[in-house]
Order: sequence, then C-alpha cells, then structure tokens
Amino acid sequence: MAQTVTPGASPEGTRPSYMYKLVLLGSMSVGKSSLAYRYVRNDFRELLPTVGCSFFTQTLHLDEATVKFEIWDTAGQEKYQSVCHLYYRDADAALLVYDIANKQTLSRAKLWLGELEKKFLPNEIVIALVGNKTDLAAEREVTTEEGEEFARTKGLLFMETSAKFNHQVNDVFMAIVQELLRREKLKASNSSPHGRSTVDLGASEARTRCC
Repeated sequence: MAQTVTPGASPEGTRPSYMYKLVLLGSMSVGKSSLAYRYVRNDFRELLPTVGCSFFTQTLHLDEATVKFEIWDTAGQEKYQSVCHLYYRDADAALLVYDIANKQTLSRAKLWLGELEKKFLPNEIVIALVGNKTDLAAEREVTTEEGEEFARTKGLLFMETSAKFNHQVNDVFMAIVQELLRREKLKASNSSPHGRSTVDLGASEARTRCC
C-alpha cells in the first residue's frame, strides 16, 4: 500500500505538510486508549474498553515539517479481531502495546506483529513496540531487556511508557514521527536525479504495512 502522505506547505509556506495514519494494537486493558488520550489531551483517565475503534487527531508544527496524525485506537477484545484489519488498512505507523505487568500481553503483541507482516511489505510501515504501565514496576512480568531484544530482532522501535505518569508518551510518538520524516527524506533523495541511493541498516528501521 502507498503511504498516506499529503504533501503541501505549512502556514508559513516553507515547510512540507504530511498526514499519517497511526494505529494502536494490543490486548484489552494494556492502556492503548490511555496512551492516545494522554498524547492528544495531556490527561489521564481510566477508560472503558474500546468498542470497535476510537479516533483521535494531533497536529505537530515542527521545524522541518507539519505533521498531522490520524490515530486509530482499536479494540483489544478478541471478538473484534476479525474486523481490526479494516482499521489498520493504509496505516503508515503502528504502536504494538503490551502491559509490562502481564507477560501474556507481549505474546499477544507478537501475534499482532505477525498479522501486520502478512499485510505489509517490509519497511512499508513504521512499527514501535511499547511496554506500557511502567507505574506497575513492582508487578513487572516482562523485563525491559526482553522487550528490547524482541524489538531489535524484528527491527522495531522500542520504548517503555506510563500513560498514568506521562512517562515517555510524547517520546514514543515523536520517535515515530522522526522515523517517518527520515523515510520521507530518503525517498526524496532516492527519487532525485542528483541524489545517491542509501541503505540504512540501523536497528531503528521499522516494519510492515497493513491490509
């Protein structure tokens, strides 16, 4: 699938503008909705389980570009799994969220990654593995090293967060933005008749794309 990008200009007329679709995937109660709410509203709420999908938008005015996120927060209940592919179709980025205090949710995130790998070509979508609820460190079942190692082997971005304490929530979304913009620059360089093709083998290269 072609990445959903809207080129244009910022109000100042000097920066390009891009629109990206980002989806949150993971088990029920890992905090996907809380992460989205914290990022967009800078607030924390104990939210009820999402039914189907919730939708948020966030616009960032950066030095190098204006970026608008369409954030799709999908339901974690297994009964909705058969329709979730409808929500992550044409996604440019995905957060695979698990609860550091529930090891089973990491296994579930790995299954979601498998689904994305079926739908997207390699490097067609930016994927971050997110270990949420660092505020439950005393109940931790998944070590930071375990999450890091899995992300490294799969070429995913990785970060641990706490929507409750606002720990690294903005950072993980910004890491996604930076990787998306890096790929924009790489595409522009490769398409330029004077540009030289480059290959980045760094561990931050993210993953696949959907439906």
